[in-house]
Amino acid sequence: MPATPIIMPQLGESIAEATVIDLLVAEGDSVSAGQDIMEVETQKATMNVTAPCDGFIEAFVVELGESYTVGDVLGQVQSEATTRVREDVCEPTTHSSHPPSPSKEVKTNAMKGTFSVVKPTIKGLPVPAQFVGAQYMSPRMKARMYELGLREADLSGIAGSGAGGRLTIQDFEKFLSQLEQSRLTQASSMRVAVADAMRRSWTRPLATVGRPVRLDAMLAHRSKMAPKPGPALFAIRALAIALSENSATAGRLIGNKIAHPASIDIGFAVEAEDGVLVPVIRHADKTSVQGMVSTYKELVASARQRKLPPNATGGSIATVTNFGTFGLTWATPIPLPEQTLVLGLGAGRKVPFWDTEQGCFVPITESQMTLSFDHRVLDGGAAGRLLTRVDALMANPESL
Repeated sequence: MPATPIIMPQLGESIAEATVIDLLVAEGDSVSAGQDIMEVETQKATMNVTAPCDGFIEAFVVELGESYTVGDVLGQVQSEATTRVREDVCEPTTHSSHPPSPSKEVKTNAMKGTFSVVKPTIKGLPVPAQFVGAQYMSPRMKARMYELGLREADLSGIAGSGAGGRLTIQDFEKFLSQLEQSRLTQASSMRVAVADAMRRSWTRPLATVGRPVRLDAMLAHRSKMAPKPGPALFAIRALAIALSENSATAGRLIGNKIAHPASIDIGFAVEAEDGVLVPVIRHADKTSVQGMVSTYKELVASARQRKLPPNATGGSIATVTNFGTFGLTWATPIPLPEQTLVLGLGAGRKVPFWDTEQGCFVPITESQMTLSFDHRVLDGGAAGRLLTRVDALMANPESL
């Protein structure tokens, strides 16, 4: 049985590497699963790397003061169960409480990095490997998976029975056998496309902030308009103006640069059969709410029929979704892969509000507004200020 690699874990959001500053155990020492064996330092904190299983340290392949990326192999742990298999490559030793040390030849090869290493295909929290489902997959396993059109995320709930949590072909076939006993229906092409977009979106660190927004002024202004625009249009227009004031907040992080948008094109979510489509209103910062009404209604109708023209999709820098139409008051929508932001509007509700001039509570119509964002581009403060600016604009609907 092969030794279990010690892997540099994911030590936090947006942390890609860590520097080894101390080894807490020596080669040949016995260790237990979850035991701290190495001290590393990131840009934010000093943390420990733990042993992936019970056994003894066969080799470290790191140097103190050097940085290693997430997923790098830092050494090997030989599990207790494989000690007998290794007797023919071990040097004779005197009686000791420690397991026998590896031979110089084996240790030298390990230090050169020539041992077999299984790279992690799914990086999770810094926990021992036996507690992570589908941690490692063999080429044979991956070939079988791709042959059936499955992705790694589809197997994330399977606990691998191989060394170091490795998902074996037997684990996979058992999973397929159990799956065949369930009721299965074919996913639509739109559902598959939505799933793929969300999977790609989730590779980024995402966060959500929210705040209440008063709708009374907007509703009063809307009642005087003909035709009457929906609440989402006011949110689209307010977001467009706010982003035009600082386009970096809607920019995309490409390498070490922020790519600013060429124009303020805002998408909006429309529920279609078995999925969601996102039509786009171009140059939303230069068109009033009243001027958007007819375009908005045409796009909604086309989206529900799944007949959107090519120039009405893609290229938007943010999306507005009115999840209040489903009676929801709070949600954490996910930005599209090519976007940094998605603004959500919850259902309006009558709530009591303390009026200092009247000295009593008065009823107001209030909605919860959320902003989900790529945390690599925006921090909480910037997202909060953007949301506050959108709130202020919606409180003055005449300016929209």
